[in-house]
Amino acid sequence: MGFTAIARVTEDRWITCAVNDKIKFGLKPGDELKVETTICNEVRQHEQAVFIDNVATSETYAKHPTPAMYGFSSYISVPLYKKDGSFFGTICAIDKKIAKIDTEEIRGMFQLYAELISFHLEAIEEKENAVAELNEEHQIAELREQFIAILGHDLKNPIATTRMSAEILMKFSKEDIVKRNASLIKSTSIRMEGLIDNLLDFARGRLGEGIKLNKTADSKKLEEVLKQVINELKIISPQQKISSKIQLENPVNCDPDRIAQLCSNLLGNAVTHGTPDESIELEAVCLNGEFKLEITNNGTKIPKEVREKLFEPFYRLEGEEPKKGLGLGLYIASEIAAAHNGEIKVSSSDKETVFSFVMPAQG
Repeated sequence: MGFTAIARVTEDRWITCAVNDKIKFGLKPGDELKVETTICNEVRQHEQAVFIDNVATSETYAKHPTPAMYGFSSYISVPLYKKDGSFFGTICAIDKKIAKIDTEEIRGMFQLYAELISFHLEAIEEKENAVAELNEEHQIAELREQFIAILGHDLKNPIATTRMSAEILMKFSKEDIVKRNASLIKSTSIRMEGLIDNLLDFARGRLGEGIKLNKTADSKKLEEVLKQVINELKIISPQQKISSKIQLENPVNCDPDRIAQLCSNLLGNAVTHGTPDESIELEAVCLNGEFKLEITNNGTKIPKEVREKLFEPFYRLEGEEPKKGLGLGLYIASEIAAAHNGEIKVSSSDKETVFSFVMPAQG
């Protein structure tokens, strides 16, 4: 046949997908014909292949307008189907010359071509779907990265500036009311920084990055940041008593800032759920090759079924007010613990609740 094409045929469009043109019919891939002027449209409607040896002697197509419009004498059109059975288009062929094509052999050959093309259509469709899914995932990842960047820069920087300004006012102002308000601003800034850090870590975790560590065996720095966390909690909750015992005579290979974040989250949880007039006890020691951080507070006993859910993201106790946090603190603490090859355990009785973090001292 002088011209053969694979065409995408729909109710309102006929589009060339691939072409083998030996008679200069003039169509290239991507070109279109008016679908109503094609026999392929009738093949779509009736889902029956058409084979014409000689248009002039065909009872069905001798007076059909399409052969005269496109100038062919012999014609083939075989339907193509997608994997789900839906109609895709046709493989069609024309020639200006009369040809003996309506035979069992040629019908079988074109049917085989159609099945092979349908197989490739399936592979192409699966590839396109995979590419589309990857593009969508890439776009979502980009949006997440932008979200993290906004949190990390556009929110944290102004909060850090606000905190520094409050510290300057607290240091140099001589008016008590200014100092009190500056202290309140500082405590709010500290809390906001903690919430943003937790949200950043949660977002990074969902991107597959996990908790990144910058380990060092500097026990002095670890002790300093733990004391800083305690002091910040005292600023945020000045009415809360916090007693501490920190003994780090042996080196601990960890990320001090991450351990401080873990400590801040556990200590903040104790402040939120403990008894205000009872002291919270914090103990950090390094003994027998292990670093142990233990925080104890008095308060309502935590039921076993609740303890099992405490480290899930966004988990809140029933009836807990949203203003008390995002529900990420304990989850992020557990992720930091896991990143250090450690774990957090919680025990609770009518007398006290204890959160214990244990990790290998050598990381």
